[in-house]
Amino acid sequence: MRLATQRHGDGPRQVALVHGLSADGGLWGGLTERLVAAGGTTVTTTDLRGHGLSDRSDLYTLDAFADDLVETLPTGLDLVVGHSLGGSVLERAVGRLAPVHALYLDPGFRLALPTHGLAGRLFWSLAPVTLTVAALAQKRRSRRRPPLSPSDASLRDAALARFDRRMTIDVFRDVAHHPAPVAAPVVPSTILLSDDAPTVLADATSERLAALGWEVRRLPGVGHDFWLEDPERTLDAVRDLLVGEPA
Repeated sequence: MRLATQRHGDGPRQVALVHGLSADGGLWGGLTERLVAAGGTTVTTTDLRGHGLSDRSDLYTLDAFADDLVETLPTGLDLVVGHSLGGSVLERAVGRLAPVHALYLDPGFRLALPTHGLAGRLFWSLAPVTLTVAALAQKRRSRRRPPLSPSDASLRDAALARFDRRMTIDVFRDVAHHPAPVAAPVVPSTILLSDDAPTVLADATSERLAALGWEVRRLPGVGHDFWLEDPERTLDAVRDLLVGEPA
């Protein structure tokens, strides 16, 4: 599926941003504006299938999302960024996209959800309830953080209104049961983790990835949506990935 995209800026350095579950390309606004204002960069945002302005589907799997990304984005971009679900999708597409560098923001590589034995069977048999409880727990952890700006809150509401909610359980099940392999990166890769990162990538797994050649960085004091919560610090944490001559 060819995805809806938006281009920002006109610089020679090419960056693409891939959002997470229930978001869309518009929610990258704070980070996009800063990248373009810094000069020399063109930013492309995408809407995954069933999100934003992209078509809905009867198939919502990591492989389908990844195939869409490969069909939509050009190869050899200077930097491709994936957040949460977008990180899981990027991990499956990155070998074919072959960017100069890949950046993963709290990527959904290993969800802290049961998948085996009695606990796993019970959890997924009651998924509408158990996933809601997990989401409420996440919300409680984030309640002391600053609220979104009115404009960002409006964009979030618009993204949720366009989001095809039919995919939710299937996507969580696919990500939980098919975690990213613990292996050396296909391209030079950086992982940036928030305080909430253990729900999507356990500390032990991130340490194993670091030993295999992944660069792992942390941004303390922010939650899972830190690219939206604090775009300035997010950009500062990875600004060096954009230093140098564009490819």
